[in-house]
Amino acid sequence: MIIGLIGAFAMVLMSMLLGGNIGMFVNVPSVLIVFVGSIFVAMSKLTLEKFLGVGSVVGKAFSFKMVTPDDMIVEVVELADAARKGGLLSLEGRETSHEFLSKGIQLLVDGHDPEIVKQLLSKDMRMTSARHQEGSSFFVALGDVAPAMGMIGTLIGLVAMLANMDDPKAIGPAMAVALLTTLYGSLMANVVAIPIADKLKFRSMEEERIHKMVIDGLLSIQAGQNPRIIESMLKSYLPSSKRGAE
Repeated sequence: MIIGLIGAFAMVLMSMLLGGNIGMFVNVPSVLIVFVGSIFVAMSKLTLEKFLGVGSVVGKAFSFKMVTPDDMIVEVVELADAARKGGLLSLEGRETSHEFLSKGIQLLVDGHDPEIVKQLLSKDMRMTSARHQEGSSFFVALGDVAPAMGMIGTLIGLVAMLANMDDPKAIGPAMAVALLTTLYGSLMANVVAIPIADKLKFRSMEEERIHKMVIDGLLSIQAGQNPRIIESMLKSYLPSSKRGAE
């Protein structure tokens, strides 16, 4: 993610440098209209609490590392082997790579009915997906708003230019605002906001797949199924090229 952003900005900056003095692409009124204005408009679509949590959401897009489906299958099969040999109580206190898996193991150890286990874990999965969607909604809003704010800045610049046609010195700065706000709006939407929103959606889909694997695996362990059968079932979540011999 971060490599793509750095590469995109590097190409834009290189184009500006090749086009002449980079200072001519910097305009404070345009920055205020597009960057600051867009953030405030997007902020108005969220509660203050959710807006303040945007930072942690961005951290997930850039640095969050999730257990892979392959590793999760191995871990669940190991749990199935342990439960088959020592019973469900042997899983108590066992360290896992995923908090959701730990919650599920505790439900099994506590002896809850399979239907209750499924309901509780499915609800947890839905709530997690909803929180991720709320986090990405800020960047979706930012991607929608930034080009519009750029257009507003363009109109402001054109109005200022037309109102000062008799003053040649005022035409240049007004035209700069008109053009640069459109540029800033496009950059903010297409280079920053939309890629981050899409990355967060992808992360959410990945985590939801892991959660579904955990639910299926734990319910199978509770039902006493053979670990090899559980492994074969969980491999259906993988692309056909990664399933190997079953």
